[in-house]
Amino acid sequence: MTSAFPVPSLLARGAAALALLLAFVLSATPAIAQTAAPAATPATTAAAPAAAPSSANNALDGRIQDVKGDVIRLNRDLLVLEEELLFPANTQVALFVSMDVGKLFNLESVQIKLDEKVVANHLYTPHEVAALHRGGVQRLHLGNLRAGTHEIVAFFTGQGPAHGEQRRDYKRGATIKFDKGTEPKYIELQIKDSTGKLQPEFEVKVW
Repeated sequence: MTSAFPVPSLLARGAAALALLLAFVLSATPAIAQTAAPAATPATTAAAPAAAPSSANNALDGRIQDVKGDVIRLNRDLLVLEEELLFPANTQVALFVSMDVGKLFNLESVQIKLDEKVVANHLYTPHEVAALHRGGVQRLHLGNLRAGTHEIVAFFTGQGPAHGEQRRDYKRGATIKFDKGTEPKYIELQIKDSTGKLQPEFEVKVW
């Protein structure tokens, strides 16, 4: 597979960026020490050149921030490269979780089985559930899968619709079989409210 980010090029960029950052930090040390040292001349003579160290420090800070930005972008590119190498497009499968409204179901955990093998277990925090309510989509699993027919079973655990003042424990499973070809496969586990039935619904969609 041909990668958009060749490994030698990325490593060279990473080494250069880190070397520049180190050089800037080391060069900043004498400047900081000089500005922190007590003045040896009277205040009247030292007042004139006082702006020069400040200007130099500001320029140095700007260059350091630029290099930090380069390092951040490099790390992003390395993560993309890692995913491309570990999960090539012809075998890649990704599982996502989303929630529509979610008033009839308080999500607590999800377990995913792929071809009868557990590939993901996740316990949800209130912050994560709130993010799903706001329309967030969570990537729960990324892996490799050979071409052919496969089966996914998703188990959702939480609290279902309220009866009086109490919510009852609720566990539901959703199953789907799908065919994997040579293209990446994206599977979304959707949690929806069925207002007509007054209960949650769980769907699995394959893209």
